[in-house]
Amino acid sequence: MASRISLALALVASAMNTLVASALATSLTFSVALAITQQFGTAEEARAMLDRAAGALKTNEAKALRDFNDTNNKLFHDRDLYISCFNTSDGKFTAFPGPGMVGIDVRTFRLGDDPIGQRAFDVVQATVEGTVSTMDYSFPKAGKPAVKQSIQTRVGNQACGVSFYK
Repeated sequence: MASRISLALALVASAMNTLVASALATSLTFSVALAITQQFGTAEEARAMLDRAAGALKTNEAKALRDFNDTNNKLFHDRDLYISCFNTSDGKFTAFPGPGMVGIDVRTFRLGDDPIGQRAFDVVQATVEGTVSTMDYSFPKAGKPAVKQSIQTRVGNQACGVSFYK
């Protein structure tokens, strides 16, 4: 009788250990997946940032462009999301987080064989002020091919956009 009780207790303990281990593994997997997801901005976050940028441009263009170029400004720089702008007349970048890009003609910007800068310039030229246009392009994510989408809008003579992974 005692050995049956011992066996039953051992089986219950083994089942509990398996259940606890399974719960911990599920929790760990979910936490890792959540951490990976949170390192990249979402389409909704990108749109909210673009809307904030458009509002800032309408209020005070000079201050807005300074804020867009300030990489410490978390309203316009969040993980992989950031505002970039160019002048719709001459195509020159007016806001870009990378060093040395302000003043460069967006139309000369390429990603491999993709004339992404010219495409962005053309898309915005065909966009009515205040509306949002989109453009997809290939850009690596963690060393693997991935698709990003850029959403842009025009405010006065500024074309501004934010890109996010689809």
